[in-house]
Amino acid sequence: MNALEVRGLRKTYPAFTLKDVSFDVPQGAVVGFIGRNGAGKSTTLKSILGLVHPDGGDVRFFGQDVRQHEREFKEQIGVVLGGIDFYPKKKVGTITDVTRRFYDNWDEEKYRHYLQLFALDESKRVDQLSSGMKVKYMIALALSHSARLLILDEPTSGLDPVSRDELTELLGRIVADGTRSVLFSTHITSDLEKCATHIAFIKDGVMQYSGAIGDFRVQYRDMG
Repeated sequence: MNALEVRGLRKTYPAFTLKDVSFDVPQGAVVGFIGRNGAGKSTTLKSILGLVHPDGGDVRFFGQDVRQHEREFKEQIGVVLGGIDFYPKKKVGTITDVTRRFYDNWDEEKYRHYLQLFALDESKRVDQLSSGMKVKYMIALALSHSARLLILDEPTSGLDPVSRDELTELLGRIVADGTRSVLFSTHITSDLEKCATHIAFIKDGVMQYSGAIGDFRVQYRDMG
């Protein structure tokens, strides 16, 4: 079963066009969504999430149209988007207090577990957290409402090598039981070797490959 199915996604801007993008995120998979900066990764993710209104195409979450089941979709996903930050002077605990109100299935015990696992201090302000800790905090929030799919836009960008290794290892553990899936965009292809099971490769708004990482290794040299 696929957690996410994207079919024929299109979006036209004056200087860029997303052209019939199609790919799957299988349940229990870590899908690395790769391409150079400006290839269309963020536009695709924002179109999936409804932050950008696509010109065409369909997106399904466990077989259901996300536009017709938007509330259920957003209840069951966790999102970490590059360039979007929390209020920097607010304490972590204050942001959590607001966040938990949006989810009917918030699990406080899980939240406390991930706080401890990630060594997060609720009394700290957001601007006192490192880039890596901010990403871990957002993932902790996602896992605390039992998200079945994590969508991450350049989560390792700007992180030091140790933090990148920790995060890619964490993504592998998140999907280990087969109930959760991860879609993460990156232009740092070395991160893929550590956790990705599948690849979706986009170039100039056009999908070049979508499938298992093993097959991608064979074909990648020919794609340039």
